[in-house]
Amino acid sequence: MGTGGRVTVVGIGADGWSGLTSDARDAALAADVVLGSPRQLDLLPESLTATPRAWPSPLVPALPALFAELADRAVCVLASGDPMFFGIGATLARVLGPDRLRVIPAPSSVALACARLGWPEEEVDVVSVVGRPLARIRRALAPGRRLIVLSAGAESPAEIAALLDADGWGPSAMALLEQLGGPGERLLAGHASHWPHPPGDALNLVAVSCEPGPDARVLGETAGLPDDAYDHDGQLTKREIRAVTLAMLGPRAGELLWDVGAGAGSIAIEWMRAHASCRAVAIESHLDRVAAISRNADALGVPGLEVVPGRAPEALTELPTPDAVFIGGGVTGDGVLDTCLAALRPGGRLVANAVTVEAEGVLAAAHARLDGTLTRLSVARAGAVGGFTGWRPAMPVTIWSVTL
Repeated sequence: MGTGGRVTVVGIGADGWSGLTSDARDAALAADVVLGSPRQLDLLPESLTATPRAWPSPLVPALPALFAELADRAVCVLASGDPMFFGIGATLARVLGPDRLRVIPAPSSVALACARLGWPEEEVDVVSVVGRPLARIRRALAPGRRLIVLSAGAESPAEIAALLDADGWGPSAMALLEQLGGPGERLLAGHASHWPHPPGDALNLVAVSCEPGPDARVLGETAGLPDDAYDHDGQLTKREIRAVTLAMLGPRAGELLWDVGAGAGSIAIEWMRAHASCRAVAIESHLDRVAAISRNADALGVPGLEVVPGRAPEALTELPTPDAVFIGGGVTGDGVLDTCLAALRPGGRLVANAVTVEAEGVLAAAHARLDGTLTRLSVARAGAVGGFTGWRPAMPVTIWSVTL
């Protein structure tokens, strides 16, 4: 927890000072310094005696020094809507410690949008593209789902429409909501395929009713996406093996995976698709595959996947501690398996796949030493044999899984 005085974080809407509760107004009136964006500071009355101060840029690295400077001052921070919902309040809780904060929320923009649209808030998926890649929207696309996209600025609505249309979701209805709760509030409607509105107010969000067109690729939520969902050169954990491997890895919310010898990145990508807070690092030594991993992550809605070019174990030394490790390639390399096992936190899981006799020998020795589970899978797919149909077996895969 940080040191210094208490900081009051006040949620403020587009309606400005008039929309604040008496507690929120009192906090601003009692402050020596009010921090906020220039737009938020402009909403304050001239009678306010506190010194207005705009946020430094870049913001997060400057926060410890800023609040150390203001430690003996009464500080009020202005936040958009609900400070703890994709807002500055959550950032300050991490930097200063929650015990230093008093938070007075206002209705979030999502709550206001759902109220205007008549959408049950608990049935809406929220995606923020503020300082984040637009491709994150792809993970949330599903027929009949309703999305609220928190925009990065005035250009975001057209960019969202273009992405949806390019991905085959052009029939999706869109609503642009600007300046929610303020005197300049405006709602504009259209469809992704023919978005007719020019850029307007920067303070906006976009509501999307997802509807796929005939060319849309509609993917499931569970592990084992079709192999052709990936750009690959053959180095791909095939669909059936991938589903079993991910079941053994057991993704949990907020956990970090190392995907060592990532190939096309399919294990890391589907780990991240399991939950919005799942994180992964894909380690791959072939530079053409490194580029393909990034393309696949973008196309499948998890552009936050970190891709590390390099060969294990050398490439693993500076990585954050994983909750789980998958070794899809290179398990016979000197020190690879031992480095991955040593890196895991207590209770962490490791899953390694092998298709060669030599790699099987490494996994058998590890199983003898550390126990765990050895599984051998054989998959055959039907294919044409002349004018008939026969089974074409793939190479069997040996899987060792262990929990430390």
